[in-house]
Amino acid sequence: MEVRELRYFRAVADELNFSKAALRLGIAQPPLSRAIRQLERRVGVQLFVRDTRQVALTPAGHALLAETGRVFDAVSAAVHRTRRAGQATPSVVVTAKAGVATELLRRVVRAYAEAPGAQAVEVVVSGYGEQAVMLRDGRADLALIGSPADHSGFDTEHLVSEPRVAALPAGHELAEREALHCKDLLGQPMSQWPESCHADRVYWAGRDHDLPTGGPEIHDNSQLMENVALGLTVALIPRSLAEHTPRPDIVYRPVLDASPYTTVLAWPAGSTAPWIARFVQVACAQVVTTVIDGPSSP
Repeated sequence: MEVRELRYFRAVADELNFSKAALRLGIAQPPLSRAIRQLERRVGVQLFVRDTRQVALTPAGHALLAETGRVFDAVSAAVHRTRRAGQATPSVVVTAKAGVATELLRRVVRAYAEAPGAQAVEVVVSGYGEQAVMLRDGRADLALIGSPADHSGFDTEHLVSEPRVAALPAGHELAEREALHCKDLLGQPMSQWPESCHADRVYWAGRDHDLPTGGPEIHDNSQLMENVALGLTVALIPRSLAEHTPRPDIVYRPVLDASPYTTVLAWPAGSTAPWIARFVQVACAQVVTTVIDGPSSP
């Protein structure tokens, strides 16, 4: 099976239309149709159901579609890491989301730079949910990933865990209490991250089964806190974010039964690179001296 054939298959699977897929690929439709038939002969199963009105994936097609993402990530990772290895001064790329994670990463990188045999480090500040994607497609070699996350395909080392608190607009009825439980947030508007999946929304709402009540769409923590201050939403956030965002128009209250917010250091599973092992070792040693422990009043 060739990567080119998989690229053709992915285009048809995304568009469910051969004409649109051919236009997207920049080729004519007849060679695309022939390539898909050849791919089906290679794998020995039908991937698409075709008729005069529509194109649909078969169960086998759905299975292959799920696998192609990992294939393309692996190819991309091979290219990115090969290019970095061929640089005059090879560097290690580490990514984290802006905020407490980047502050922790800054301390780790500083300590790593002083370690024997350390390579140059390039730090990339990434957005919500991008850390695992960058690690899978090779744009990053290591990543600090916060809750919730899919760690499949990675080796990880737990760095820190911290409780979560409710961020409430000043004057909110729940702000009168000293502490809250997740059930107290039921019915409250919760902001929506556009990139989030069902599991993400459940986690950030502090609920095991109920989806959060719809709130405004947000893209970063600054926007989130402004929405809280305006009374448009409440939020369940890591305690460290509350401690770094003191505001007279926002009140923070501990949520006693909310699952903690964890941060792990992740890297490709099975890696034997000695510099990755050294970076992980330095990170763990650095966290020992800066670990977030015990509840506090934000």
